[in-house]
Amino acid sequence: MDKAKNTEVDVVIRPLEAADVPEVAAAFAAVGWPNKGAEQFGRYLAEQEGGSRATWFAFLGGAFAGYLNVLWRSWYPPFAAECIPEVNDFNVLPHLRRQGIGTALMDEAERVIVERSPVAGIGVGVTADYGDAMRLYVRRGYVPDGRGLTTHERPVVYGESVIVDDDLVLYFTKRLR
Repeated sequence: MDKAKNTEVDVVIRPLEAADVPEVAAAFAAVGWPNKGAEQFGRYLAEQEGGSRATWFAFLGGAFAGYLNVLWRSWYPPFAAECIPEVNDFNVLPHLRRQGIGTALMDEAERVIVERSPVAGIGVGVTADYGDAMRLYVRRGYVPDGRGLTTHERPVVYGESVIVDDDLVLYFTKRLR
């Protein structure tokens, strides 16, 4: 895959490489996210090499800034049934948000998704922690898929009590062509 450069900001987007894993794990540990460790990115690399996932990293001024994945077969049953690739586990380091890094990552993901599918999907958590992501997706033309909230990729039923955490998600789609 070629490197992509966003000309609005000095962001370089490229596929995950094994040599990146220690730097990325250290960057997340430095912001207090130890769950984004070397084991996770090693798994992403193996899945990328196996063709089930594509992972792109963003670098700002040569330093790691964020990443996203595309799952070619979503774990969310409605996307899987309709062969809608899903943008998944999308993160920009908190101190680097609102600088065009997320936009550059989404541009690259959509550029590659449209080669396989006319529609892209994405899920977003529903707490305030996901506020920047929600705004970005809506500005880019993503709309709720109309199936309501999910937890662990299954619908939340009216009257059901659920835990509000990162697994409580609303899914969106965007027609790319």
